[in-house]
Amino acid sequence: MRILLTNDDGIFAPGLTVLEAIARQFSDDIWIVAPAEEQSGAGHSLTLSRPVRLRQHDERRFSVSGTPTDAVMMGLREVMPAAPDLILSGVNRGANLGDDVTYSGTVSAAIEGALAGIRSIALSQVYASEGMGDAVPFGAAEAWGAKAIAPLLDLPLPPRTLVNVNFPALPADQVQGIRVVRQGFHDYSRGTVVEGVDPRGYRYFWFGLDGIEHTPGHATDLEAIQDGFVAVTPLQLDLTHDASLAALAARYT
Repeated sequence: MRILLTNDDGIFAPGLTVLEAIARQFSDDIWIVAPAEEQSGAGHSLTLSRPVRLRQHDERRFSVSGTPTDAVMMGLREVMPAAPDLILSGVNRGANLGDDVTYSGTVSAAIEGALAGIRSIALSQVYASEGMGDAVPFGAAEAWGAKAIAPLLDLPLPPRTLVNVNFPALPADQVQGIRVVRQGFHDYSRGTVVEGVDPRGYRYFWFGLDGIEHTPGHATDLEAIQDGFVAVTPLQLDLTHDASLAALAARYT
């Protein structure tokens, strides 16, 4: 089995090392194509206004000067000798839960794989407190990563479907198990913007990562993580709201 690894935290991110160790439990045919620098929050963006540069670090390890989507596209079109059987994105430093998936470069890399018809899985490690940098513990992902991936390898999935996996902020031996759940929703009206002044006296703004309220619903990814479970969520790329089609069409008749 040929596996492509990518992420949004960058080619030297600790989570990518964790992901490689997980992937090698399934195959030795591992290829890595990841952004040269952190691209958190890049979403499903493409680099269109400047060239994307490709750098080779060793035989099967490459970085690109662009987004996670760029990395997957370069991996599939320029780097790999043949299409992979599986794309794994992560392990992200931080949660990708609820509607945060719309911002996530980690999830978007898996989206690009799904669009190409390749089985794709995004993996993220939740952590308990901000400001940890590279000190985020990946123990839950290390211990539970292969357990979360293995059942997905031969599972029939509809076209343009990917799987989003989040590991709770717990030591591995305290994880309660794996729970398959739907996507939850946050209340972004309470998000924070942090204002400051740089050394030259100019104001700047930094989007805060805390202060976003959420109310876990029954059997959502938010609730699963809160209860100490690995959250596994299938995501589809068809964003059409079918229930609104008839009412909207009636407005144009």
